[in-house]
Amino acid sequence: MNDALRSLLDLLALERIEQDIFRGESRASVVPRVFGGQVAAQALVAAGRTVPADRPPHSLHAYFLRPGDPGAPIVYTVDRIRDGRSFTTRRVVAVQHGQPVFHLSASFQTAEEGLEHQEPMPPAPDPLELPTAAEMLPRHAERFLAPDVAERLLEARAAIDLRYVDEPPYVTVGEPREPRSQVWFRTQGKLDDDSAIPRPLLDICLVTYVSDMTLLDSILLAHGRGGWAVGDVVGASLDHAMWFHRPLRADEWLLYDQESPTAQSGRGLGKGRIFTAEGQLAVSVIQEGVIRVPRG
Repeated sequence: MNDALRSLLDLLALERIEQDIFRGESRASVVPRVFGGQVAAQALVAAGRTVPADRPPHSLHAYFLRPGDPGAPIVYTVDRIRDGRSFTTRRVVAVQHGQPVFHLSASFQTAEEGLEHQEPMPPAPDPLELPTAAEMLPRHAERFLAPDVAERLLEARAAIDLRYVDEPPYVTVGEPREPRSQVWFRTQGKLDDDSAIPRPLLDICLVTYVSDMTLLDSILLAHGRGGWAVGDVVGASLDHAMWFHRPLRADEWLLYDQESPTAQSGRGLGKGRIFTAEGQLAVSVIQEGVIRVPRG
């Protein structure tokens, strides 16, 4: 486990300041606001801290309301909507400077048997055959809007080993292609079973954190845009939904298969499926984001 991963785990280990009120630290992202995946993961940790450990989350639905201030802590208030025999529902509001910045609803379920089927895992190369971020980003530093962008991207992803199957959007600017993207990812090191956040909640929250990193890439690919890093679009997450189907481990390779069915009205939709290396469909993700072309 490297220092960046330890720092990320510390970021997710919220301070309980009242029975259902938690406080989390913030840190700067590659853009001048709190990374959306951080807020979503922290909110899910807050919700999960009020639910028995043997009842993991099976879905979440969230809205990003305002940009988060990386220089201030975030307070998470949990509303215990329902505690049923099989399902538990929680609502979380994240507040900074007296204003809500994020809203999440999450549902948790006791494990049970049921009907079983899934889509097959799409083909993808072995992740160990693909370049790491540390190998890829310096190669393309001249493409970025500012000289320090590659360094900021490396720092932001230092806790996660994330490897693109095909060229990322910032490499193929001006070359529209099929709106599909794949990345393999896992944490930079093995996770401890005695973490402050019990497993499987920890694994699910880490996957939630990563799920916001690349989901809108497929929108950019369809139009030959490189994203904020090259300055040809302005973007931000609007809402985010996830369904957790099967067990996973965030410290083992996971394939994030992503596509975009539509973009319009300054917004774009991204859909993702996360598979284990063994081919199990573990998570489904849908996100809508603002995608605007700068004027002038």
